[in-house]
Amino acid sequence: MMYDAIKRFHEQFEFQPKIENAKELEKFRRIKKSNSPHQWSVGFVVAGMGGSHLAADLLRAIHPEYDILIHSDYGLPKGDIKNRLIIISSYSGNTEEAISAFEEARKRKLPCAAIATGGKLLEYAKKSGVPYVQLPDLGLEPRVALGLSLLALFALVGARTALRTASKLSHILRPSVYESRGKKFSTVFLGKVPIIYASARNVHIAYNWKIKFNETGKIPAYMNVIPELNHNEINGFDVSESTQALSRHFHFLFITDEFDDARVQKRMRILKRLYRARKLQVTETALKGKSLLERAIISLILADWTAYYTALGHGGSPDGVPIVDEFKKLMERSDR
Repeated sequence: MMYDAIKRFHEQFEFQPKIENAKELEKFRRIKKSNSPHQWSVGFVVAGMGGSHLAADLLRAIHPEYDILIHSDYGLPKGDIKNRLIIISSYSGNTEEAISAFEEARKRKLPCAAIATGGKLLEYAKKSGVPYVQLPDLGLEPRVALGLSLLALFALVGARTALRTASKLSHILRPSVYESRGKKFSTVFLGKVPIIYASARNVHIAYNWKIKFNETGKIPAYMNVIPELNHNEINGFDVSESTQALSRHFHFLFITDEFDDARVQKRMRILKRLYRARKLQVTETALKGKSLLERAIISLILADWTAYYTALGHGGSPDGVPIVDEFKKLMERSDR
């Protein structure tokens, strides 16, 4: 059940990932010592859909020195990627796009590794002898299995510092602390379409608030980043008499961060003022925590609770993804 998965989320950080076929990775490690925080001579491509690539988003935000290209599509990115380790991530191990990425990597004889609980991806990895991390199958929805995916990815790329920081979260985090706030927070989104705004450096957090509203809350939700949206999107909310009926359906959530560029923070303050002057509904939530990773995780736990109670508030179920399941079945039955 989603409720228990959110409440016990911190327990995922007790997972100790084990890399099978690890010797295959050694050829890509640096031979000479350097000042680099990691010991790799290659960059990375992380291929995964939805929540399966959030771990890579977080790693890239926390440690921008890692050369990570994120791919969310069939196959692999075009261009020269022969000097990159291809990491295919799929919680179920059966994601169509992830399987496609694995098959293309093998076809092109590119070095690859896999992360999954099981499924075809793990089966292919074992058969091919490529490195892989098997996630424990706890019966979770992929969107709330972030802790497991994070630890597995950190282990595969050799992010030892990030791995140690993440492991400590099992003792630091208490998701139940944020439940009442998320429940209260959800009330402002009842009958509304959330639009989440964040800085470009926190785009991964905004995107995953959107995903949680979509998958758990079962409502439409959208996101954008500042400063880009100041040059286009805000024109769509310069409310006039003829567009008031459209605008009243939206509720804007600003994710603020004291570490954002001062100019971005100024843009947020001004935009909130402009929107409120036009009778648009605005709420904000600030990132809090001792590390960049902790700040992101706490915000996403709040998003989980908010989306959970949003679903209940609309009389729906926060569990499952019925329309996604229906879509997958139709994909399997038809070539059209």
